[in-house]
Amino acid sequence: MKLRGLYAVTPEGGDVERKLRLALEGGIALLQYRSKSINRSRAQAVVGLAREFGVPVIVNDDVELALELGADGAHLGRDDGALSIARRRLSGKLLGASCYNDLALARAAVQAGADYVAFGSVFPSPTKPQAVRAPLGLFKEARALGVPLAAIGGITLASAPQLIAAGADLVAVISDLFDAPDIRQRARDYGKLFA
Repeated sequence: MKLRGLYAVTPEGGDVERKLRLALEGGIALLQYRSKSINRSRAQAVVGLAREFGVPVIVNDDVELALELGADGAHLGRDDGALSIARRRLSGKLLGASCYNDLALARAAVQAGADYVAFGSVFPSPTKPQAVRAPLGLFKEARALGVPLAAIGGITLASAPQLIAAGADLVAVISDLFDAPDIRQRARDYGKLFA
């Protein structure tokens, strides 16, 4: 499975499935189901919709839910449990790790079995305004890890090219995708950046 392109993260609020279908029609590489309040029927609908389009779906912060839903993997932050245990539980599935602005954390994540690592917030983010900032130079340094690198936090279509140039394989986007006037076209435009 090639991890390169637009990494869509589900927005909060209503109308998620309609917005998600438009993003999938526009062409996303990877989808993360993320929600502050887990709604199992919505989570199942999200996984089912991603399957329709052949797009791998990752569950944020919850290995058990990922397994229960038959998702393609999970993404964990520093407070979501040991990556080595998650790696065993998610045998044959994707495991992503949030590494914030910390290359040492990324090295440890890869050693524990992470398939990709995420750095961010790369820009100020409306979703997580207090998040630590990750410098662009971190992506160049992290290339040596040998796994795909994801950038997250405040990314827009205008700022994404500098992240890709710095070494990001995936750009994780919420607001700039799902709040766009034409979600399908915005997803296509992100896809062109990776062509």
